Amino acid sequence: MRYITILLSSLAFLTLSSLTKIKSLTVTSTAFTNNGNIPVKYTCTGQQVSPPLMISNIPPEAKSLAIVVCDPDAPTKITTSVIKSQTVGGKKGKKKVINTKETRTMDACTVDGFTHWILWNVDATDATHTIPEDFRGDNVGQNSSGTSGYIGMCPPTGTHHYHFIVYALDTKLNIDKNVTKSALEKVMQGHIVAKGELVGLYNKSYK
Repeated sequence: MRYITILLSSLAFLTLSSLTKIKSLTVTSTAFTNNGNIPVKYTCTGQQVSPPLMISNIPPEAKSLAIVVCDPDAPTKITTSVIKSQTVGGKKGKKKVINTKETRTMDACTVDGFTHWILWNVDATDATHTIPEDFRGDNVGQNSSGTSGYIGMCPPTGTHHYHFIVYALDTKLNIDKNVTKSALEKVMQGHIVAKGELVGLYNKSYK
């Protein structure tokens, strides 16, 4: 009897694990292939519009899609130097100014380099969904430049990899439109039913 109970418990655990397993989405674009070069049109030296995306294999339990576009090759920290002046008393009542150098470190992106685009509550009612070029949805958060919406690829040097990550969620999100990538990722925890990724490359020397 004991062994039957253990067996039933194991089967229940395996069934629960299979139900909670994150499935795979397929993410493609008519503008570039996976690990292919992103056309200049979608970058800071072009029209800086978002590329078209097609998401397929969306599971029926998905209620919405969320998208994150990030460049993990970008520096995760930006260091700036600030000169602070302080006036202090000197000999015989004279005052002198002392300049001190203070170094501040800021996140270029909360996690994984530079965030170019985040959006959520994209339609997921069909197994396949297309996001058109230059998409301007209502639920768009902040990129790493501190502005809302899509910002084009603009690597300072070399070739960078741009990850277009799509999440299928079992709910719609009720969050502020000024959220960052890290805040969005926290809200999505426990709601991701499927995930897919498309990677594009860009170097400013591309023509």
